[in-house]
Amino acid sequence: MSSQPQSRKRQLRLGAFMRPVSIHTAAWRYPGGTPDANFNLKAITKFAQTLERGRFDAFFMADHLAVLNMPMDALKRSATVTSFDPLTLLPALAMVTEHLGLIATASTTFEPAYTVARRFASLDHISGGRAAWNMVTTSNPDAALNFGMEAHMDHGDRYARAREYVDVVTGLWDSWADDAFIRDPDAGIYFDTDKMHVLDHKGEYLSVRGPLNIARPIQGWPVIVQAGASEAGRQLAAETAEVIFAATPTLADGKAFYADVKGRMDKLDRPRDHLKVLPGAFVVVGDTVEEAKEKRALLDSLVHYDSGIASLSIALGTDASGFNPDGPLPDIPESNDSKSGRERVLRLAAREGLSVRQLAGRLGGYSGLAMVGTPAMIADQMEEWLMEDGCDGFNVMFPYLPGGLDDFVDKVVPELQRRGLFRREYEGATLRENLGLPRPENQFFPTTS
Repeated sequence: MSSQPQSRKRQLRLGAFMRPVSIHTAAWRYPGGTPDANFNLKAITKFAQTLERGRFDAFFMADHLAVLNMPMDALKRSATVTSFDPLTLLPALAMVTEHLGLIATASTTFEPAYTVARRFASLDHISGGRAAWNMVTTSNPDAALNFGMEAHMDHGDRYARAREYVDVVTGLWDSWADDAFIRDPDAGIYFDTDKMHVLDHKGEYLSVRGPLNIARPIQGWPVIVQAGASEAGRQLAAETAEVIFAATPTLADGKAFYADVKGRMDKLDRPRDHLKVLPGAFVVVGDTVEEAKEKRALLDSLVHYDSGIASLSIALGTDASGFNPDGPLPDIPESNDSKSGRERVLRLAAREGLSVRQLAGRLGGYSGLAMVGTPAMIADQMEEWLMEDGCDGFNVMFPYLPGGLDDFVDKVVPELQRRGLFRREYEGATLRENLGLPRPENQFFPTTS
């Protein structure tokens, strides 16, 4: 697989899923792990610097706006119950890194568009052009209760609002021309009034006057990231996203998702390379395949059934605690929760014939795409996905920290570099440059040649 000439090879893009620091429920219990990692700034700083040493594109923080709604017997076993606010932590990490992209989640359903636009513009300036916004509509209905709403917004309305929301945020980022701030002390003029735009948006869901009270971001716009996999989510990504975090457990699923989203871009006349598709990949590295499997088995053995059944309930959008543990999954009605998450579980149960207990164990640990093996085996899989148009790279999930991260950077990254699949040095100063994404032109102050 590695015989293809390097000059012809596409390059992998690698993000790192870092909130929680491992998606696996039992990661905090793993021997040699970091139980307090979600609140340990010194540890997180070292993780970010290790990622930069490994030339990763970005550090990604997912986020929740509510404590997960699960039985207390399960909740008490979860390290995901709390964490730093992403846009509080990432500016701190910007000060201890130079190239690593910084991706934070912010909700279009609950957070004011002006605030989101201002915070991400600030992060972009603070980091020297390394900010990215993971745009989510928030599927957790309990979050509504924390923002003065008695009921969660309907799935379709959430995505319609999100589409308008993106237009508002990007419009606010374009409030000022790149050269608006003259700062001429002799003339006493700080900015050119002809180069400020008042958005004055009044739409179906949002009313925002503007302008944004911060200069245009260094990248023009922070990179826009999206993770929805439903019909509405895919269309939103095709229209607006520049990176999409996919959840495709098999190469066949990955190729179908990739073709679907890129095909939607074709219909919109968007260049395909303006959106990078990065499936989540849970990577367990061993010097031998037996060692890697033993690590995964030990990790999975640390998942308690109470935690697993709660994770299954969340994924299905229905309470699974009363299901027969040793029977098949019963018929599951649709809900207002994440539709793509429910479908993934139903397909997994059907594909592998798993009982409720087995599903709970898988969901309680990690049930998506897993690469478990030697560095060469993992590089083989990543190369196959890339070359067969299953992805543009991966959003890597580490089994435990710091060991799982160190294994990937010290063993897998050199193998990918040897094959010409991954950079040895960063291409530029900004996240856009490193991802190969164009800087957006200001929609209100276009450049003239």
